Amino acid sequence: MENEKKFVILVDDNPTNLRIGKSVLAEKYRVATAPSAEKLFGLLENNSPAIILLDIDMPEMNGYEAIKILKSKPETKDIPVIFLTAKTDSNDELEGLSLGAIDYITKPFNPALLLKRIEVHLLVETQRKELQYFNENLQKMVEEKTQNILELQDALLKTIAELVECRDNVTGGHIERTQKGVKILLEELEKSGVYQEETKNWDTNLLLQSCQLHDVGKISIDDNILKKPEKLSNKEFDEMKKHTTFGEQIIEKIETLAKASDFLIYAKIFAASHHEKWDGSGYPHGLKGNDIPLLGRIMAIADVYDALISVRPYKQAFTHEEAVRIISEGSGTQFDPALVELFVQNSGRFNLQ
Repeated sequence: MENEKKFVILVDDNPTNLRIGKSVLAEKYRVATAPSAEKLFGLLENNSPAIILLDIDMPEMNGYEAIKILKSKPETKDIPVIFLTAKTDSNDELEGLSLGAIDYITKPFNPALLLKRIEVHLLVETQRKELQYFNENLQKMVEEKTQNILELQDALLKTIAELVECRDNVTGGHIERTQKGVKILLEELEKSGVYQEETKNWDTNLLLQSCQLHDVGKISIDDNILKKPEKLSNKEFDEMKKHTTFGEQIIEKIETLAKASDFLIYAKIFAASHHEKWDGSGYPHGLKGNDIPLLGRIMAIADVYDALISVRPYKQAFTHEEAVRIISEGSGTQFDPALVELFVQNSGRFNLQ
């Protein structure tokens, strides 16, 4: 159909050349003719051609002068220009190419050759625009794909975490609340500059996803212990403690099946170290002070805060104020003092009751 044809402007001061050229080009293109550079610029005010065929030897303004103006304007600089000339001097051709022309076609031109040369250059121009569009949108495409993957990963993690919670009568909503607590502490760490060297390369989104697996090891704990409606015996509590090592082992199994990632590294640290204590009395490894991974020390505060404000078979829920006091009193024994200070300063953000 006519409106599907690409638009070409032919510029030549010779009426015969314009007539012959238009007759040839009209087989495949919509064609407008201009007898001068001035007329060309008038056409360009309301038209954007796919290509311009521009005669070099014209009175008043020649092709070289015209292309300089075309290339100087943002709205016309990317329109391909092919020079039409009766000259065969290579120096003239070199000058035209250096000014931005994409080709030279000598007059009188062969109709079939003229059409083929235009076809080839329009194809190249189409491919150039497609490549430019792809390059400009590549980052956006990558970000969208990455976001889709993160959303899928997060949905799977939430499902796994909910499956773990379904086996535990007392920890409903625990995963979500501890995730919020970790998020608050991460944000305050960034603002304060505390532990800046350790945290500067952390991916917060991955951290918040991976912390959902901190209790994944409970999936290996016997139901009689996990669902016991009263306080655990010492033997049962020793068995419950194993959820940290079970969690570490589960994530290590995932690592053997999947490519290593920061996400799995973070998840394993959360699972294995969130019950370690600053004074070395925690489990499973009895780590002390800064030997405890920072992620574990962060989760310890978020985890204990949620446990304190939640009802358990062996206790009533503490108020927010009581929970803040207990954690504050644990500074230097159960918890990292620097993190406790941040927690206390921002304790109002933790009040989810």
